[in-house]
Amino acid sequence: MQVILKKEVQNIGEAGDLVNVKDGYARNYLIPKNYAEIATEGALKNREQNIARIKAKQEKLHQEALAKAEVIEKLGSIELSAKAGESGKLFGTITTKKLCEELKEKANIEIDRKTVSLSSPINKIGEYSMLIKLTSKVKTELKVIVSASEVVKESVEELTAEETNS
Repeated sequence: MQVILKKEVQNIGEAGDLVNVKDGYARNYLIPKNYAEIATEGALKNREQNIARIKAKQEKLHQEALAKAEVIEKLGSIELSAKAGESGKLFGTITTKKLCEELKEKANIEIDRKTVSLSSPINKIGEYSMLIKLTSKVKTELKVIVSASEVVKESVEELTAEETNS
């Protein structure tokens, strides 16, 4: 099925693109979420008229993403502290939501948590890297340094149970 994208869809295309997708994907996901419309004759004519407006909007979003990426790169790294055991394992995991909140607090940048991907789960003290995909063309990487705010003594039973599970 041919559809015209209204918004950028990851791995499919950008707003204004004419793409072929499977019928079910278009009917069940793209069209109900208002990401696309069916490519009828009227929609194609409308697309041609609006293509300059769509490209200008995309350029504006691209420039905003570049500005955000520049601020993130200047930041260099984020330092977080969390409660940890003697072995360095955190009590809980630091989530992408927490990382986005920290970015908002430190650099005053709003980032959707879905655009953040981690190289590995943050569940131990150490250094991690997170990839932030602002648009399909603008990506940046940020270092996350996790330290212990409080070291809690682990009991012998917990350690032996953990070793037998490993």
